[in-house]
Amino acid sequence: MPPLASAAGSLLAQFFVALTRVRHPRPIHPHGVALAGEMRWLGASASGISWIDEPPAGAVAVRARLSRSIGVPAPLPDVIGLALRAEGSAGPVDIAFASTGRARFSRFALLPRLSPSAAWSSTILPYRGSHGPVLLAVRPLGPDDLPSDPEDIARRLRTTPWRLRVYAARPRGRWHPFADLTLRAEEGTLDTGRRIDVGRHTPPGATIAPWISALRDPSYRSVQGRSGARG
Repeated sequence: MPPLASAAGSLLAQFFVALTRVRHPRPIHPHGVALAGEMRWLGASASGISWIDEPPAGAVAVRARLSRSIGVPAPLPDVIGLALRAEGSAGPVDIAFASTGRARFSRFALLPRLSPSAAWSSTILPYRGSHGPVLLAVRPLGPDDLPSDPEDIARRLRTTPWRLRVYAARPRGRWHPFADLTLRAEEGTLDTGRRIDVGRHTPPGATIAPWISALRDPSYRSVQGRSGARG
């Protein structure tokens, strides 16, 4: 395990534990919208990750949470987060997206957005497949005028589905679409206490580089342990 990544991961965990004391139970992404829907593959791919490349028969049930990362009041811009859980025969697959650019370098930079409708979002950190590292991303297809406030988003998405396309790419390569997402706001609730765990519930055929686990996992464990909620 790389010493520098381990040291940075430990510092991040301490920071998020301290932040949790002020913003309990979620130090970031404090307010969100609970979503549910389905994911349909577009066809076979060649990413090197079997979960992407081998389409399942029919749609896959998904649950998601759309949130504003820092939690600044709407309509101010914020980094948009989308936490996704796709069900599968081998267990759940958890993926976390955040609003970024889509070009070769901006895909690694967090970018605030006014609305989820404008938020191209990526995983920022890559998975490892049989052909090398792979990034995932989502692009909204419609509606193109979603509001920025979570309560307003929930009201809109209870009557109008949110459609997104899912992509895969090498870190500096072209984006290739492989699936479509359709999400609606869950009835009877605004937010959800469910959490995902991207370190444990990786897509079949994908692994995570040790330096990424060392950097990210301590924060996940510390925050989720203190909140009493698991993925």
